[in-house]
Amino acid sequence: MTENTAPNPTSTTTLDTHIDEPSLTPDEVEMLLFALARSRAQFAWKVGGLDAAALRQPHPPSAMTIGGLVKHMAGVEERMMARAITGRRPAPPWDTIDPGEDPDFEWRTSADDSPEELYDLWRTAVERSKAATAAALADGGLDRPIAIPFGEWTPNLRRMLVDLHDEYARHVGHADLFREAVDGLVGEDPPQE
Repeated sequence: MTENTAPNPTSTTTLDTHIDEPSLTPDEVEMLLFALARSRAQFAWKVGGLDAAALRQPHPPSAMTIGGLVKHMAGVEERMMARAITGRRPAPPWDTIDPGEDPDFEWRTSADDSPEELYDLWRTAVERSKAATAAALADGGLDRPIAIPFGEWTPNLRRMLVDLHDEYARHVGHADLFREAVDGLVGEDPPQE
């Protein structure tokens, strides 16, 4: 792929990279959701449309892979947002994994998943996260505490959204470098129609 070229939109390995701009006078909720949506779109652009070999390619000196990033961010979306906000049991495969006992689960197992499985896992986790966020915003707004505390710590939705955005910011940087090494794709934001 060349600079600022979007992957084939009909592929099952293509992820949604559409960005809706906020209003010119956004409130806090609109701006937080925009920042997160933009980071998700950037991530999707950098990791989407790849075959199994590209997803499994390590990038020394790190052992990280793009597939590992995809599965890790699916896990973050599922555990940090969908589960913590709603209090519901996490979706598979996280329903049987204790992150304290197996902190490298996503990184270790991503090579066993096909591109379609990895991308579907991330898409599904993002949708669950978005639904949990929308429900929490409707029921208490940004100040609403999460349903499952992290030990002694019970953050509100605002803190969770900022933490999730920070996790994307960190890993979009990794994905940016890894993707350039795979096929030369560079750029900050995905092309928009």
